[in-house]
Amino acid sequence: MKTINTEKINQELDKFIKDRDWEQFHSIKNLSMALSVEASELLEIFMWLTEEDSNRVAKDKNCKTKVSEEIADIFVYLLKIAKKSEIDIEEAVLSKIKKNSEKYPVDKAKGSAKKYTEF
Repeated sequence: MKTINTEKINQELDKFIKDRDWEQFHSIKNLSMALSVEASELLEIFMWLTEEDSNRVAKDKNCKTKVSEEIADIFVYLLKIAKKSEIDIEEAVLSKIKKNSEKYPVDKAKGSAKKYTEF
């Protein structure tokens, strides 16, 4: 996966939103609800697929296009929420990985789907 230029995306997104006067609708609450809706639309694509079929997205052009569009929508709303909340996504993710590595030590979590409270 290549590096994501979030500054470029934010600039394009800000222009798109400004041109349409949509900022007035972009409260963190509304953006969070929109994010949830888009995540549900991603889930809908996979709803009746088998595990094997769901892992073959890259080989099905139509499915890959749908998944790509939903991922884009999810990412856009996530970026907007982070920007409005003044949260650095990279810092937040790296911090969460560190926290999860403490909750899920390799010797207890490797190969297990259990929640950390079950160790």
